[in-house]
Amino acid sequence: MTTPDDAARPAEVGATPDDAARLSRAFFSRYERFRSVPSTNDVVRGWMIEGTLEVCLAVADEQTAGRGRLGRTWVAPSGAALMLSLGFRPSYLPPERLWRLPAVVALAMADAAEEVAGLSIGMLRLKWPNDIVVAADAGVRKLAGVLSESEGVGTPAVRAVVGIGVNADWPREEFPTELAGSMTSLREASRGRPIDSDQLLAAFLLRLEPRVLALRDGHFDVAGWHDRQVTTGRMVRIDMPDGSAQEVRAVGVDGASGALLVEDAAVPGGERELLVGEVAHVRMGPAERGATQSAPVSSGRDVTS
Repeated sequence: MTTPDDAARPAEVGATPDDAARLSRAFFSRYERFRSVPSTNDVVRGWMIEGTLEVCLAVADEQTAGRGRLGRTWVAPSGAALMLSLGFRPSYLPPERLWRLPAVVALAMADAAEEVAGLSIGMLRLKWPNDIVVAADAGVRKLAGVLSESEGVGTPAVRAVVGIGVNADWPREEFPTELAGSMTSLREASRGRPIDSDQLLAAFLLRLEPRVLALRDGHFDVAGWHDRQVTTGRMVRIDMPDGSAQEVRAVGVDGASGALLVEDAAVPGGERELLVGEVAHVRMGPAERGATQSAPVSSGRDVTS
């Protein structure tokens, strides 16, 4: 375990030691880094049960029992991914808007990852509800996943834990065989550029703080959330919690409810909301795939949220 300032070493672009130290003292109530834990979500949940205040953060170099959405496991080799969980006490959000916490985590990470990897702005997209993806010549590949778990929703004692795992310095030849066709990493998206997870962490934290402070004040970056959606205007397959699937055309997302909006000629207005489920496949046309893959790669930039 390192000290908070050690764990928040800043990125070379857009972050300074003073910025990281200020964040660790003023924004986080508890901040620890571990070599290996079963699950950072479980670590943070335990802290919050003990009474730790918002915002607390656990970062691990390795998880041995990490969880993904819909009961999946999430495991990566030590050093290949950035894995962390954040604890919130979001009494400032009504229950129907708790989805905005994982959304701002995903947005902050997408901004940070583009900077650290030298990617063009907007190259990283969101696949509803909160996966970070790259649209490449082989289709949409997953770069990062977000898992949000809440307790006490609708009460003053509400707690929320948001975990995110980002495939960072993970070379393609070491991808698990069963996932090689659907995943990618920042190293691969940047065409082999080495990715420092400590730099990625620092860049992320510097972008997370203003987004969380905005939520506390009643503001959310609806436009930024809309703009990063990879599903809008495309045919998608939605896997539902009961095991069924739907193939529909996504027309957007709703900034109030967090729902995926899909075409449905059988309802008034021609569209309906989906609040549950997960986009399992996005159909990309050949022209789109080629255009996305050829997006320019920059040498880095200073972007604030």
